[in-house]
Amino acid sequence: MARLLNTVFILCLVGLVLTQDMKYEEFMTQIQACPKECTCPLNFPRAVYCDNKGLKSIPNIPPHTWYLYLQNNLIEVLSAEALRNATQLRWLNLNRNKISSEGMEKGVLGAMNDLIHLYIDDNLLTSVPSPLPVNLENLSLSRNRISKIPVGVFSQLNKLNLLDLQSNKLMDDAVTEVSLKGLTNLVQINLAKNQLSTMPIGLPATTTQLYLDGNNIEKIPAGYFKGLPRVAFLRLNHNKLASSGLPEDVFNVSSILDLQLSHNQLTEVPHISSGLEQLHLDHNMIKSVSSSSVCPVSIESLDDSVNESAPRLRYLRLDGNEIKPPIPRDVIHCFRLLQSIVI
Repeated sequence: MARLLNTVFILCLVGLVLTQDMKYEEFMTQIQACPKECTCPLNFPRAVYCDNKGLKSIPNIPPHTWYLYLQNNLIEVLSAEALRNATQLRWLNLNRNKISSEGMEKGVLGAMNDLIHLYIDDNLLTSVPSPLPVNLENLSLSRNRISKIPVGVFSQLNKLNLLDLQSNKLMDDAVTEVSLKGLTNLVQINLAKNQLSTMPIGLPATTTQLYLDGNNIEKIPAGYFKGLPRVAFLRLNHNKLASSGLPEDVFNVSSILDLQLSHNQLTEVPHISSGLEQLHLDHNMIKSVSSSSVCPVSIESLDDSVNESAPRLRYLRLDGNEIKPPIPRDVIHCFRLLQSIVI
């Protein structure tokens, strides 16, 4: 009876798979080719779990794998031979291994034409791998030792939306218009915790989220954001920005919704746009705040109603400065949509 029930259960799983996107022959090939070091769930046969196994090399991967999890191992080489049959990969996770740029076998990634998500965080890479799969949408290379972005490495990646390069060793000469060329649909770029001393040039005009926390940036060029008409989320926490390094209206940009400037050296509240919704200015050297310095519109122009012309600020953080409460009433009158203010 137990054997019969087990058989029925397996047949039900196979039936479930067949109603999705996998033929019976593919299902059987996939399950039979599952590496002994890994787990291939019957109810999720396109996924192969080889994570947390202490692996030093990649086992031969079954041919119908879409999702491959190899994180938390001791892998040093990304082997083309082991991935020779895995031509259908959509998702590859190699986080927390010991893969170096020298350990990336030539062409191993470029051959994965269907790969959409690639994660190689917490490894030993010194350069962005090249070539990369042309259909990538998400590339995460954080916490490596990357100091170089090869020219042309992104030239065909016009589908990439998210690029994470935080916690590497990138300097100003590595992040240029030439090195980023090809990223025509990028939405988010994370360059936090690198070694940048100036704002990166050549960022795609499609950039909506820009993260630059934890660098050594001291100033922002006038008109810098004219080349980034869609930027909505801007993080510059933990840099060396002083008020003297900020042109008067550099942040008065209608697209910016969330502006974070915590842990810098600002002595004044920068000018903002009426559309800004969140402003983080904590842990600077600001001594005072008044409506004349912070309100993006004239106080006299505001009536008692909330209309389209009223500033949209909802969250304001000012703690860690030299400001003594209370906040002036005219500031509250300006930002009547404020839901939270920290001082």
